[in-house]
Amino acid sequence: MIDWPNIDSVFLDLDGTLLDLYYDNHFWLEHVPVRYAERHGLDHAEAHRVLKGKYTAVMGSLSWYCVDYWSRELELDIAELKREVADKIAIRPHVVEFLQFLHMNGKRVVLVTNAHPASIAIKMKKTGLDKYFNRIVTAHELKHAKEQAAFWPVLQETESFDPQKTLFIDDNFDVLDAARDYGLKYLLAIRKPDSRKPDKEHASYPLLESFEQITG
Repeated sequence: MIDWPNIDSVFLDLDGTLLDLYYDNHFWLEHVPVRYAERHGLDHAEAHRVLKGKYTAVMGSLSWYCVDYWSRELELDIAELKREVADKIAIRPHVVEFLQFLHMNGKRVVLVTNAHPASIAIKMKKTGLDKYFNRIVTAHELKHAKEQAAFWPVLQETESFDPQKTLFIDDNFDVLDAARDYGLKYLLAIRKPDSRKPDKEHASYPLLESFEQITG
């Protein structure tokens, strides 16, 4: 599936790719509504309704991924709330073996994520995955979300790479579209980002069932 001899760099998403997206979905769709209802004296149905509107308004933008933005917007300590449910953070199957495989084969391994630095810190403390990356690049550092076309040339300026020799794996199809439009040659999606939700399908991108598929 992968032409490994022709790949120099491997860019990897975090949530839904290396980590089970269940944690994030549980956090935003279940935990935050409970705390928001408590903070603002709402019943749970009303809290869900209000939050749905707030989420929809900024989805896909840098604010959607920003811990500081949501702390201000919701009047909640989002980083602290994330720590409250950190026990639900989980590495997806065969991820560590895959990262070890990449290093044994001399690839440059870069985490390229929309996640906020505060969120990354919580997840790395729980998982220890940070030791496997040559570099961690956040959308907040580059001032654009990955699904925005402007992200990729700015990334190119700070992380020199050949799009024709780079593999990028992400669970977000809009992000993969932006990477494709910039010229990245090797693109893979994730079939089951959230272990408790149905499989995803896509007409264009190969979907990984497991990282074992591409390390053999």
